[in-house]
Amino acid sequence: MSESLIQKRADVQGLSTAILLPSVSLFGEPAGLYADEVGPLTSVVGIGLFQRTVLTLQRAGIRQLMVLVGPEEDQLKQALGKGPRVTIPVRWMPIREFPLDDPRTWEALAAEVRGFCLLSGVRGVFPRPLIESLRQKVQEGEAIVVARADHERDRQRRRSGLRVKAQAGRFLSITSRQDDAALVATDLVVLPASFMSGAGHIGVEAGTVPIRRWLELAAVDGHVRVLSTETNRSHWYQDVRDAADVQAAEKKLFNSLKGEFEGFVDRFFNRKVSRWFTRIFLAAGLSPNAITILATGVGLAAAAGFGVGTYSAGIIAALLFQLAAIIDCCDGEVARLTFTESSFGAWLDIAMDNVVHMAIFGGIAAGSYLRVSGSEGAWVPLALGSAAVAGNALSFWLVTRAQKIKSVNGWKTPVQAAWSDFMLKNVASRDFSVIVLIFAVIGKLDWFLWMAAIGSLVFSFLMLWVIRPSVCLATKP
Repeated sequence: MSESLIQKRADVQGLSTAILLPSVSLFGEPAGLYADEVGPLTSVVGIGLFQRTVLTLQRAGIRQLMVLVGPEEDQLKQALGKGPRVTIPVRWMPIREFPLDDPRTWEALAAEVRGFCLLSGVRGVFPRPLIESLRQKVQEGEAIVVARADHERDRQRRRSGLRVKAQAGRFLSITSRQDDAALVATDLVVLPASFMSGAGHIGVEAGTVPIRRWLELAAVDGHVRVLSTETNRSHWYQDVRDAADVQAAEKKLFNSLKGEFEGFVDRFFNRKVSRWFTRIFLAAGLSPNAITILATGVGLAAAAGFGVGTYSAGIIAALLFQLAAIIDCCDGEVARLTFTESSFGAWLDIAMDNVVHMAIFGGIAAGSYLRVSGSEGAWVPLALGSAAVAGNALSFWLVTRAQKIKSVNGWKTPVQAAWSDFMLKNVASRDFSVIVLIFAVIGKLDWFLWMAAIGSLVFSFLMLWVIRPSVCLATKP
């Protein structure tokens, strides 16, 4: 066995290592069961299954990766070199040199692991929270098998039907009899390194992967737990073995999209509509930052429409502003689906949101002024608009400071942290686009100016009150 290319860290004792088997199933499911069977390079929302698995594990905190690879090694390497950057070390171990039924292979792998190892196939799609949950649930000397609920489609004759038999959360065995168990085995298993290091003491049938045998022997002593994906909606797993599975996986990925802070309108309207636009933007190859700029352009066009000052122009502008709010959801969705999130992209999104909001306030103020120009109170909408713009600009500066404090030093008290999260959630909400539309419909956009001016200034003062203790402490000698 060749020397490891992975440098072990002394502080890594939990689940930080993953072994991928792109050529085979963990439990020996044979190939050729599906008429339109897919492979590790099959694209799901623009990213191949192998690459998506690697990037998901990387985002979930896996820090070492070993790939037991077959004849598709060159293709997988090329795929991994494209798209989002893989920053964790990857060791490629050809199966022809490291046979899966050879105990020495697993003993060598065990030597690379401190604590626990995640074994994964690449014929499935799963979210980051599932892996994060596994990392939190590891217990010394125990393995974990991930299983999902049985669905009607799995009962089709062409399915192999590998089921997990469990009792009180403990793994008993894997069976092909569909009537014996309600859980379906997935290609995700967590093993203690000791299981693999003792591979030579367990008889393994030639040409087979020994994982199933290890689990069943360990289950005799109750050392294998089952994590069902049905216990948490964010812990889903979708097998991807044929074209129909690809569609199901893409649907689950879209359904799992959610921003860090969402209001009522985002949750029940904007996100439902934005998914259609997100599909279009993915097909067009637009980057998240390009989508942010597009949303900004639509928002500025809305601001110009408000500046016309007529009722019909106000309705059109309000609808454009709502469209901008919908498109604004898409940049984050595309970033999460394609693993292209960045700190600059997050800053650009917030900055452009504030540019649009200030332009909207200015446009509404200009339009309201044109409707009452020449009258005694014509200055009022201009004053209100100026106050709203100034309050928004101050809020943006204070929010930027709050995010910096949170990331660098953290909040000094739990109360301060709770207030900060509440304020950040509200500043990121796009719900007020609907309020603008309502005021435009009833022809009272000037009323909205009062609310915007007062609201933005009040928010600024509250935000200043929230960050003041941390700022004061930071400036003390």
